[in-house]
Amino acid sequence: MSDTSDESEAASDSRDEIMDATYRALCEHGHADLTMQHIADEAGKSTALLHYHFDTKEELLAAFIDHLITEFESTVAPDENDSATERLREFLDLWVLEPEEDDRTALHLALLELRSRGPFNETYREELARSDEVLRRIVVEIIRDGIEQGVFRDVEPEGTARLIVATLDGARTRQITLDDPAYSQRVRKQLEDQLVEGLLVSDDATRR
Repeated sequence: MSDTSDESEAASDSRDEIMDATYRALCEHGHADLTMQHIADEAGKSTALLHYHFDTKEELLAAFIDHLITEFESTVAPDENDSATERLREFLDLWVLEPEEDDRTALHLALLELRSRGPFNETYREELARSDEVLRRIVVEIIRDGIEQGVFRDVEPEGTARLIVATLDGARTRQITLDDPAYSQRVRKQLEDQLVEGLLVSDDATRR
């Protein structure tokens, strides 16, 4: 049983190394030019090891999207000490790309390339759809909690979540494609001033 546990842990460690290497390779080469050899070089592994875990680059990148989703869910996991308002503001903060974050900007540019393949690639499309669903669900839960806490007005959570996620996603995309380093920050502030403050019930808004 110990041998099995050790093998499972080793496989998990190896997979994590591959995900980290995929991140670095995507940042450096982008999606279009990325090869399994690039990822293997970043991981210090052979391409044979990569193919042991993933048959194709497409399968590996789909797993990488899944990895990012899991990490993001962990990042925004609710803290019982945080109010819904604090959690919503923290969610907005996560979408801001700072000008000095070169690696993060490069990664999102590579992911934007990958997303453009969604209409033509079912594997990518399924992972991207799941990513969108996870993001919206996080915001829906925050808004519902805020309504229950009496902090937010009684709005429609699903529609509000779609608006927030679509706005933030569009802002980040425009920052990358238009080379406007302050775009996502400005949109995040506008959401704070108009949408978040508009959600607050009057007493809470007065206190703030």
